Amino acid sequence: MGRTSDARERILGAAQTLIELHGYSALGVAEICKAAGVPKGSFYYFFSSKEELALAVIDEHWSGQRDSWNRILHSEDPPLQRLRKLFEATEAGQRAGQESCGTISGCLFGNLTLEMSNQTEAIRERLQQIFDAQVDMVDSVVGEARERGEAAVADTHEAARSVVAQLEGQVLFAKLYNNTRNLDGLWRNCLALLGAATPVRTV
Repeated sequence: MGRTSDARERILGAAQTLIELHGYSALGVAEICKAAGVPKGSFYYFFSSKEELALAVIDEHWSGQRDSWNRILHSEDPPLQRLRKLFEATEAGQRAGQESCGTISGCLFGNLTLEMSNQTEAIRERLQQIFDAQVDMVDSVVGEARERGEAAVADTHEAARSVVAQLEGQVLFAKLYNNTRNLDGLWRNCLALLGAATPVRTV
């Protein structure tokens, strides 16, 4: 079966790259195995189906992203500064992807939501859980900003949903136009959504 010690990780990495480049529906098991450099038997040793692989890719990606969001949003910086740093990290990730492969891959979760949410219930539910978790994380920060008088929102949870939706939408436009300049308005739009009049600069 090849190098079982890292075969699963290689399959996951290859699958994520291929999903980002071509989408889930067009992806075949043989193509994944070829990109991962493993025999086809390795795939079915670790995954019973392509859907199970997609769920594992989603979980793996969310694990890393959740750690990054937690590190940024739970730092000791003022709340709005933490949100700005989250946006800056998102912009940096998209620019790095464009530099490495020539195109902006967008958000894996957003891409799969557009492609799969009406087709595969298990994937739809997992993506919904992830976006709900993102909103909860941002909600906590928006609540802190409101307590400090830095955000003027009546419902912090709905404001957090708007912030996450705006982040997803701007990343989608960046992918559509293959131009990271579409991310330039992220912070300005966030301030408007939160009723925060004074821009917060990071140091």
